Amino acid sequence: MNSDKKRLAVLASGSGSNLQAIIENCQNGYIPAEVAVVLSNNTSAYAIERAKNFNIATVVLETKDFDSREAYDKKVVEILKSYEIDLVVLAGYMLLVTSEFLKGFQGRIMNIHPALLPAFAGTDGIGDALTYGAKVAGVTVHFVDEGCDTGPIILQDCLKIKEGETKEELAKRIHTIEHRLYPEAIKLFCEGRLEVEGRTVKLKS
Repeated sequence: MNSDKKRLAVLASGSGSNLQAIIENCQNGYIPAEVAVVLSNNTSAYAIERAKNFNIATVVLETKDFDSREAYDKKVVEILKSYEIDLVVLAGYMLLVTSEFLKGFQGRIMNIHPALLPAFAGTDGIGDALTYGAKVAGVTVHFVDEGCDTGPIILQDCLKIKEGETKEELAKRIHTIEHRLYPEAIKLFCEGRLEVEGRTVKLKS
C-alpha cells in the first residue's frame, strides 16, 4: 500500500457539508490524503468559506466568463493540474463535466448522489424517490463518465423510507450516510484498492 498522501480537489456549488466531512477525515488520518484546493462555480457557495476556515486554497470560476462549457472545463483542468491533483471529488457540484474534464482526469473523478443509482438520477434524487413512492432510498458513490450519474458504482448504502416522512427529514438521514460513505470511497481510492472492469468496481484487499 502506498503511504504517500494523495492530493484531492473538491468541487462544490453549495454549502459543502460533504466537503466538511472529507476535510475532517483527511485531518484525522482516516483518508490518507489532503484537500489541496476547493473550486466552485458559485461565488456565494458556503463551501468556499469552509475551505478558508481550514486554510485550504480556493478558486471560484463562473461559467458566464467563458465562451463555452468546454472552455470552462479546460481552464478548470489546467488549474487542478497546477495543484498536482490525484483525485477530483465532486461534492454538490451542479455542473455536468464535459469531455475536456474527462480527458484531463480520466478515471480519477468521483461523485456522490442521494439515491440508489441507476434509479432517480438527476438533480432531485430524494424528491423523486418520495414522489415515486419508493420504499427504500440511499446513497451512491460512483466514478464520473460522460453521462449524468451513469459512471461505475463504487459504494452504495440504503435506508427504509418512513411512512409520512418529509423530503427534509429524509434528506437529513441521507446526508448522514453521505458523510460516512464518501470518505470511505475516497479512502479506498487513495489506498489503491479500487479496480474498474467495465461497469464493475472491484475492491482489492
